[in-house]
Amino acid sequence: MQYPFMIFDWGDTIMKDDPTLDTPMYQWSTVEAIDGAEEVLSAIHSHRTVVMATSADQSNEAEIRLALQRVSLHNYFDRIFCFKNTGLRKTSEDFYRYILDNLGAKPSDALMVGDNFENDVLRASNMGLHAVWLNQKDGENKKSILYETIHSLRELLLILD
Repeated sequence: MQYPFMIFDWGDTIMKDDPTLDTPMYQWSTVEAIDGAEEVLSAIHSHRTVVMATSADQSNEAEIRLALQRVSLHNYFDRIFCFKNTGLRKTSEDFYRYILDNLGAKPSDALMVGDNFENDVLRASNMGLHAVWLNQKDGENKKSILYETIHSLRELLLILD
């Protein structure tokens, strides 16, 4: 199977982020999943290890799961790696090394999906992971041997087929 480990960013990849709020997401009055998140996670979770990787420092793992629960996505994630349980941010390749070591995975067995090109895509691909840039903001496409671009989360299913 291609990519037995799927790693997703949290904000603006799985859940809509509101950078004006500085409280944990599970406390927000409204939380929303990214369009297509449930469809994609439902299609992949039964035969892959699905994890979340976030640098967000307002929420711990339990609080992230509470936010995911509010949109019925909490059961799709086998593991959650966040700043509060790793002490690392995605700005460091050590973050991805930590995840791979913890999962017992090789870089070539993992696919990272995220909306931040530098932290989610370049950092991951520098570690040898394949990556997908979820660019929902404009029509820009970036592609290399280790990464490509999608403009909606549902497009990820086409890459995995």
